[in-house]
Amino acid sequence: MVKKYTIILCALLINEICFSQQLYFEFGTTISSFDYENSEGNSLNNLLSKSKSYYGMGYRQSINNANTLFLSLGATYNSYGAIGSEPSIDNYFEWDVSYLGVRAGLGIKLFELRDLTFFSNVSIASEFLIRGNQTINNDVYNLVGEEEFNNSILFFRGGLEMQYPVSRSTAIFVGYNYGTSVLISSGENAEKLKLNAHQFGLGFIINLPKCYCDY
Repeated sequence: MVKKYTIILCALLINEICFSQQLYFEFGTTISSFDYENSEGNSLNNLLSKSKSYYGMGYRQSINNANTLFLSLGATYNSYGAIGSEPSIDNYFEWDVSYLGVRAGLGIKLFELRDLTFFSNVSIASEFLIRGNQTINNDVYNLVGEEEFNNSILFFRGGLEMQYPVSRSTAIFVGYNYGTSVLISSGENAEKLKLNAHQFGLGFIINLPKCYCDY
């Protein structure tokens, strides 16, 4: 299923590159929490959030004449982490994982306040584990390629964004998104790790040479 979504998102991205109007870059902080269940179906309830970084880039285009709906397609790099312990069995746990993804999003203009424009946005991303470690006490395990771990996830996000033009060709934006993953389990006895993430970001939108777009 993940491969199917990835093919669709890649096809949309290639199509968007041909007709895109704007280029965007963003980066920020992810505060993530984990819902973990081991292969025996037991969960951990005392995992604490950790702050990590995320990055994104891609293309953005208005899809209606009123410039109130914007489609964005691009690539993402997200890092997630959590830490916890189980005093009753004297165990310490920590996760540090990074995913590379392809994302499609829709932005909706809400209102304008002088030069500020406010948007709501939703997105879906197909993300693949490219780096990951699981620490249990003093033992560190590499999670990449492990069949018993979720190496592919779908991530749904929604949030708010505030945009401000700094020139005719460039705008700056800040935003907040909350997202949750849909697990793609590799087997009946696989470990399950559901990710929840708050993201606070800063970014830039740049008009392409032949685009004289209103922000």
